[in-house]
Amino acid sequence: MPIIQTVKSGVIVLLGAAALLLAGTAGASAAPSGASCISAARACVDLSTQQAWLMRDGNVIYGPVPVATGKASAPTAPGTFQVLWKDLHHRSSLFHNAPMPYSVFFHGGDAFHEDSVTVRSNGCVHLTHSAAQTFYNTLHVGDVVQVVH
Repeated sequence: MPIIQTVKSGVIVLLGAAALLLAGTAGASAAPSGASCISAARACVDLSTQQAWLMRDGNVIYGPVPVATGKASAPTAPGTFQVLWKDLHHRSSLFHNAPMPYSVFFHGGDAFHEDSVTVRSNGCVHLTHSAAQTFYNTLHVGDVVQVVH
């Protein structure tokens, strides 16, 4: 019986160490890229990694999440912007009435919205369904959006 107890204890110790290692790795990966945006940014998009975050006071509060930004012929503009308006059930006036659910507009016709994160956009920032809902519910008109390389 002592052999079984020793094995169980060893397994528990190894599982605990693995959990600590994974938790440390997950937390460390989000901060450096999220921190590349100014502390006033409520949303941060990194064009080079195709990821986005929601932030408060320079700290990541949601993300990173995968995104698809503008293709080469219609790139997402880098810069610092503000949320201009939101539309839960928006349809594109430029691209054949295409649905753009959970739209949060921040630069002309560019918006965060639900769409495929594997297909590049015409300048918008595509998000998964759950991420689009979170961005829509968290961001407000006037919030700062920063898009970086």
